Amino acid sequence: MSETRKRVAILISGGGSNMLRLVEDMTDADHPAVPVLVLSNDANAAGLARAASLGIPTAVVDHRAFADRPAFEAGLQAQLQQAAPDIVALAGFMRILTAPFTEQWAGRMLNIHPSLLPKYRGLHTHARALEAGDDEAGCSVHEVTADLDGGPILGQARVPILPDDTADTLAARVLVQEHRLYPAVLRRFACGDRRRLDLSPDGNLS
Repeated sequence: MSETRKRVAILISGGGSNMLRLVEDMTDADHPAVPVLVLSNDANAAGLARAASLGIPTAVVDHRAFADRPAFEAGLQAQLQQAAPDIVALAGFMRILTAPFTEQWAGRMLNIHPSLLPKYRGLHTHARALEAGDDEAGCSVHEVTADLDGGPILGQARVPILPDDTADTLAARVLVQEHRLYPAVLRRFACGDRRRLDLSPDGNLS
């Protein structure tokens, strides 16, 4: 099956916990995809060492080394072209990507976001859910477009908001679901299946 597996590049900015879950899932010989690159905008991102320890090629394109966003994205694109991925998975990549860049990867780039989109695009999602008095929160995997956190939703996982929740405790419970949802969506996406997945807190998929 290795000759037909989709090539996946994963972009990170930090510890890479979602990246690790994707990579762990792809160690399955029957998985339809294989990791070919972990790329970060931060040379100190802990996820780089974790990926390297698993034998995955890594690269750094530091956004601070470029005069502007288009130049930075040209650096990203150069690294991606060398790796020749079929799919690009953003996993805690904390840089906003412009329309010219996302259009090059239209239909081939995924992101995981810690809210039940379309609610709470952008940052501080858990605090915003608590401030709004919501009774549930969660995460979404979506295709990346020029519309920030606005691409087609491929899957969601929900968790109840508890009376004593803080942004940190809620984030920790949502992260557990992120680690379940993203690998499941990537498996299907790599097979060309874009049907939406919904994940319950016990891990069951529909």
